Amino acid sequence: MCRVAQGGKGGDENNNNNNNNNKKHDNQPHPRNKMQYNNISLRKKKKKTNTTHQYLPSRLQKQPRKPLLSSHTSPSFQDTKKRKKKEQEQILPVVSTHITNDPQVSVLQSPKSGGGVRRRKRDWVIPPLSVTENKRGTYPLKVAQIRSNEDKKKKLFYSITGPGADLPPAGRFTMDREMGNLYVTQPLDREETASYTFEAHAVADGAGQAYDPMEIIVIVIDQNDNKPYFTVEYNANVAEATTIGTEVVRVEAKDDDEPNTDNSELRYRILNQDPPLPTDNMFEINPITGSIRITGRGLDREKYPQYTLTVQAADMAGEGLTGQTNVILTVTDSNDNAPVFTQSSYNSTVDENKKDFEVVRMVVTDEDEPQTPAWNAKFKIVSGDPDGLFTVKTGTNKQEGILSTAKELDFGTASKHTLLVSVENEIPFAGVSVVTSTATVVVNVRDVNEAPIFDPKETLVVKPEDLAVDEVVVQYTASDPDTARKQTVSYKIMNDPAGWLNVDKDTGLIKVRASMDREAIFVTNNRYIATIGAYDDDAVPATGTGTLIIQLEDVNDNAPIIEQHKIMVCNKDPAPQLLSVTDKDGPEFGAPYSVSLQGMSKTNWTARMNDSRQGIILNLATELPSGNYSVILTVADKHGLGQDNIIKAEVCDCKGEDLMCTQRALGGSNLPIIRGVLGGILLLMLVLVVLFVSLRKEEQKELTSKDNIFYYNREQSREDDQVNGHQF
Repeated sequence: MCRVAQGGKGGDENNNNNNNNNKKHDNQPHPRNKMQYNNISLRKKKKKTNTTHQYLPSRLQKQPRKPLLSSHTSPSFQDTKKRKKKEQEQILPVVSTHITNDPQVSVLQSPKSGGGVRRRKRDWVIPPLSVTENKRGTYPLKVAQIRSNEDKKKKLFYSITGPGADLPPAGRFTMDREMGNLYVTQPLDREETASYTFEAHAVADGAGQAYDPMEIIVIVIDQNDNKPYFTVEYNANVAEATTIGTEVVRVEAKDDDEPNTDNSELRYRILNQDPPLPTDNMFEINPITGSIRITGRGLDREKYPQYTLTVQAADMAGEGLTGQTNVILTVTDSNDNAPVFTQSSYNSTVDENKKDFEVVRMVVTDEDEPQTPAWNAKFKIVSGDPDGLFTVKTGTNKQEGILSTAKELDFGTASKHTLLVSVENEIPFAGVSVVTSTATVVVNVRDVNEAPIFDPKETLVVKPEDLAVDEVVVQYTASDPDTARKQTVSYKIMNDPAGWLNVDKDTGLIKVRASMDREAIFVTNNRYIATIGAYDDDAVPATGTGTLIIQLEDVNDNAPIIEQHKIMVCNKDPAPQLLSVTDKDGPEFGAPYSVSLQGMSKTNWTARMNDSRQGIILNLATELPSGNYSVILTVADKHGLGQDNIIKAEVCDCKGEDLMCTQRALGGSNLPIIRGVLGGILLLMLVLVVLFVSLRKEEQKELTSKDNIFYYNREQSREDDQVNGHQF
């Protein structure tokens, strides 16, 4: 890499050290070919009088470049000191002393190539050059000059490559081919490109001998050429009850000038408040952070619903360029107004026994913002309803309370109710003292004819299912709540699905009308349900109902039965037949069952219960001719209640379980059927004979008449007979 002398001992030492390292490790040419600023004398104890480093940026003057160590092990301090002194003596004869005409322009020298076109490893970084953005003057402006100490011996040509030169943004820097002058062609903009890095090249004329390229960095110095600006619009809400000192919004401006400099150091202030009421300093802004806080009292949405603040941001810590924005602050409602009833009292009349009946609607008003929690009303019954007979809810418009009956009112208990109802908002009042509005509601109860009431509403009795007719089931009575009317209560059956019950009209005594059956379809889970009615003798009778539930106890009134009614079995090695047994009675009167054969069935069949005693195993014991047979079995429950069951058995001429019933014997139980069929055939034949004889007689009969003569015989039976133009 290239090196630069910065006008001091430290700079010289660094260059000498680096050259020595190159000579020792890289076998490069003598360091007198390294580039360095012109006008720098390295002779021992001689003071430099015409240097150019004073025109570099201050940060480059105050920070000497430190040597970059090679990849080899660093030498000791004493070795470095000795080598530095030796290198200073060696380099003195090769330093160029060209003086540029412009005292503010740097002159850089280019190192010589080590041989041919092979490029040499570079060990040092050249300090950056600097150009002020937006610089005035006639362009192109000279920035620096590249020179080589070989240009006295041979003709050299200079050029630059890289971004800003021949790469985008191309053309901003150029170099004089023969003199090595570096020019900037146009004003620069730091905000577009803050620095440029390119390489300077020196090539000998003719031989094409190239020198190591020099890396040149040009820093664009910032100027305060950009105003602060705000990137967003600011809209914020501030509740009218917000306390002083609360932050409502924070603004932030941008500045495209170089960060962390005075050019981008911003300060904020409020230029204007609109409206300036109730005071013109309702808000303040932190000049550094941009935080806007409340400082004044008197925010009132109903009077001043919105504020517009004009906020300014200025760079140079508030003394430079400025930008502005508007901050819109919308004052939102706080609950600082209580809802108020439009009437202080209400009066209504309600029939007794009316539940969920609307009594009255109470309207309120509120000065807060409509359709907000601070405006929406909610109501409460404060007193006058210890038994919870009433309820109050808010209507859909949020500005009325609807009072209704939660239970049935009773005129006999209380003919009038006086309620106190209060109203408030959905959210608490916002730190202000307000008076809660109340209204008085008087509810008058109108007496009506009430239906008799059964007590209990539902009664349960347990009775055996074989309870005899006219036996008493229960006496189920009702009372009339209208005690002052002295009315008589009568009874009737309202619903009796099976027609099993009777009720005495005057006493409510319920008896059995027809035999009950626990196994009937009207009974569910052993329960039979009937509805009893009680009515008074008012001009318009009122009827009340009660529910009677009869729990029927099971009795052994059903014998077990066989579910199967037909079976098929082979007459040779017949397979056993399993028959299922059921009993309508409960388990107490069911299994284990017993079975026995009756009549002739004992001769040809065997029957026994299976292991569970709930199924019958039936076997054909004798080889019977194929045909249909009736097997009579008597099945009894564990208490001995039984009945005969007839099974129709079809015996087939087959073996085992391979049932084949294609041939049937003409005997046994089929004889009556066969006789019937034969009789029918004989009767049909007799009818046919009679018809044949009659037909023969008709064919031989000759018909005559006065006007017409007819001739008919078998041969012409299928021809049309025509006489005197008539067709027969």
